Amino acid sequence: MAKILIIEDNEQNLYLETFILQKNGHEIIQARHGEQGIALAAQTVPDLILLDIQLPGMDGYTVAEKLRKNPRMAGIPIIAVTSYAMTGDRERILAAGCTSYIEKPINPDTFHLEIIQFL
Repeated sequence: MAKILIIEDNEQNLYLETFILQKNGHEIIQARHGEQGIALAAQTVPDLILLDIQLPGMDGYTVAEKLRKNPRMAGIPIIAVTSYAMTGDRERILAAGCTSYIEKPINPDTFHLEIIQFL
């Protein structure tokens, strides 16, 4: 299956996303803040990145922009997993370099199906 980097500071969200994806055979790499996520992405070159927008320190928009500046990350789908669903948020997420987004709270029954369409 795929190597997926999850950049998420909320332990419950990180646990749930990891559990669902590992259950479906994926290798999971975890980062709890943006700088760690950028470093792990460069080190491991994952097949997909799941990115929380509300991170401590560096927000997800900045993380996406920095990831997209690395030529090795250019083709990797970055999926924002966010509770931001207000008017304009989708556009801002995509403008930052994300491929798409999934709204929180995630639906455990459909999450894997939402993810595999980007692999």
